Amino acid sequence: MSPESTGQNEHNLTVYRRGFRTWRGNRPFWAGLFTMLGGMPIAYFPYADLHLGNMTLAMSTTAGAGSLIIGVLLITLGLTMWFHSIVRVFAGVAAILLALISIPVANIGGFVIGFLLALIGGALSISWAPGEPAADGADPQGAPLSLDKQQPESGYAPEGALHGAAVPQQPAGDHDAASGYDGGTHRAG
Repeated sequence: MSPESTGQNEHNLTVYRRGFRTWRGNRPFWAGLFTMLGGMPIAYFPYADLHLGNMTLAMSTTAGAGSLIIGVLLITLGLTMWFHSIVRVFAGVAAILLALISIPVANIGGFVIGFLLALIGGALSISWAPGEPAADGADPQGAPLSLDKQQPESGYAPEGALHGAAVPQQPAGDHDAASGYDGGTHRAG
């Protein structure tokens, strides 16, 4: 290997990282991650034995099965958001409802940690929308690319310009003064 080469392992790592970035950008990744992270404490805490020094706290309740079901469903919904993003709205609404149900059923929603994570994940899933690919010859904001941005004929508007600020004028139609219909115009104007 020469000093200029980056090495084969770095190339593979870059390829995998870019592939993961592309995969992550085509789906509600953070929504699924927050939803799965929210399901874990909801399912874990009712079956956990916490040790504080020599004292053991057992959180076992009669609603342990309910909290396990809610936690597993939240993890499943998070995976659904990742791998079937077409049902992201349904999965988001279901995650929010399960997070709300976990408050009375699963130790105050996994001590509020699971509740908040699942609620944020569901909201992110509902609000996520797939991006549209940019057209050739246009920048991400939609203005055509030009070398000289100061020329108005190139399609680029100056920074302080108002786009679409003109108010459309209504056509002056013939109206009958006796009927009171004046075509939507004011009598003073």
